[in-house]
Amino acid sequence: MSLLSRSPFDPLNVENLLTEEEIAIRSENLLPRVLEGWQFNPKILPEMGKLGLLGSTIQGYGCAGTSDVAYGLIAREIERVDSGYRSIASVQSSLVMHPINEFGTDAQKEKYIPRLAKGEIVGAFGLTEPNHGSDPANMETTAEEVEGGFIINGSKTWISNAPVADVFIIWANCKWDQKIRGFILEKGMKGLDTQAIKNKVALRASLTGSIFMDSVRVSHDALTLMYPTIRYGISWGVMGALEDCVNRTRAYALERHQFQRPLASFQLVQKKLVDAQTEVTLGLLASLQVGRLKEAGQYSPEMISMIKRNNCGKALQHSRIVLDILGGNACADEYHVGRHVANLQVTNTYEGKMCYPLSLSYDIHTLILGKAMTGIQAFF
Repeated sequence: MSLLSRSPFDPLNVENLLTEEEIAIRSENLLPRVLEGWQFNPKILPEMGKLGLLGSTIQGYGCAGTSDVAYGLIAREIERVDSGYRSIASVQSSLVMHPINEFGTDAQKEKYIPRLAKGEIVGAFGLTEPNHGSDPANMETTAEEVEGGFIINGSKTWISNAPVADVFIIWANCKWDQKIRGFILEKGMKGLDTQAIKNKVALRASLTGSIFMDSVRVSHDALTLMYPTIRYGISWGVMGALEDCVNRTRAYALERHQFQRPLASFQLVQKKLVDAQTEVTLGLLASLQVGRLKEAGQYSPEMISMIKRNNCGKALQHSRIVLDILGGNACADEYHVGRHVANLQVTNTYEGKMCYPLSLSYDIHTLILGKAMTGIQAFF
């Protein structure tokens, strides 16, 4: 029996790694709420924390201590429901909990990580600015060293979780040496304010906002570093979103009849489904291999750039293609594919290269890989 005939919905047999309870969480807990008012549901993060999904690779502090592959599978499962849900979890886990765990003091780890892991408090990561997205070298947010700590001034925008965040990792241009560094800020600090961005057309199940800092004073131990791993999870997550698109359009094509026959009986429809399923399979295999190398300490940042670039691009391309199978029904919320396409358009543009702070698009990942292959940078 062929692999596809055994399981057309799961050619890699990944579903067998999940219990019925875990599958039910996706289909019964998350999915029914994704369209409720098209807004962030504050109950979801604590529910993720209860399941051990937040900061899952961290050892101790109430975290699950899973493998990198398991973290990828978590991202895949969550994004099969919605990219906004995965964004909430990824920011909390990889851009807030991870740097605190890697570079924070023992006191900071004890203070923040257990509560972040439970979803009791929410984290946000502030890099993008109104005038500088993929151009952090010209970042306008500044940090000035003063007696007893630092003063932070500036603003950030398009920041996930910002309107409800309790703790912020904020990037600033340090006046004393013009280097970019991260600082831990807390809700309620004098001069710190946030504002929600409304009327989004994508990632509507997550909250996005702006952060404003007017002479926010922090202590010296608020200074931290960053080594983001979020793009690795995204490479899994977007394949989960594309999987859901394939599964839903396949079911629709089998049920929907035109010209006295199922849509699935037409060659062009079958080709669209097969091409998309092929990319899901190849994308998951690539992410699985990088995850194993990551666990063995044998991966490079360029590997993650490659799978993020490929998987995000392919997910967007083929979700658009299979969306055509729905015809006019593509506009209806009940089919979910249109929502995935809108989310994947946004997902294809964000996140940055590991080891230095950039917020890079598909095209800039191309230049990262081009430099790795030729030894010549072509950014400018």
